[in-house]
Amino acid sequence: MVAGARRRALRDGDRQIDTAHLLHSVIETDPDVRAAFDGGPQVARVLGYLVQRSIGYGLRWQGAVEGSGAVPMAGGTGVAGWSPAAVAAMEGALGRAEERGDRRACGLDLLAALAAEPDCRAVEVLRRAGVDTELLRGALRGGSRQV
Repeated sequence: MVAGARRRALRDGDRQIDTAHLLHSVIETDPDVRAAFDGGPQVARVLGYLVQRSIGYGLRWQGAVEGSGAVPMAGGTGVAGWSPAAVAAMEGALGRAEERGDRRACGLDLLAALAAEPDCRAVEVLRRAGVDTELLRGALRGGSRQV
């Protein structure tokens, strides 16, 4: 999944892997994540917005660092090649996995972590595609498999 996000960032001309790259990759690679949405049409709308980023929708994001309230941006902290919000999402996914006793995060852990960051690019894409992100967060927190 990370390799897919990295390829997308390079292909899109982005300096960093951001949360939209992670969202795109996790939706494409994990059937449990696709099942968490309200059927095929909702997944298709989300993927449509994600594909559009490389043909114009995401141009306003190019050259800009995706921030995160969870990770400070000053002082050069973070992980090279990753936006602070993407780092926070990956850490959140791992934390969620650890809470249930797993050493590795799954796609639903990452989706939950992405949805928990209200100002990230992934949530912007989800909202534009008509996904109720509050409902998604609640469903993933409560263990539901679909919103």
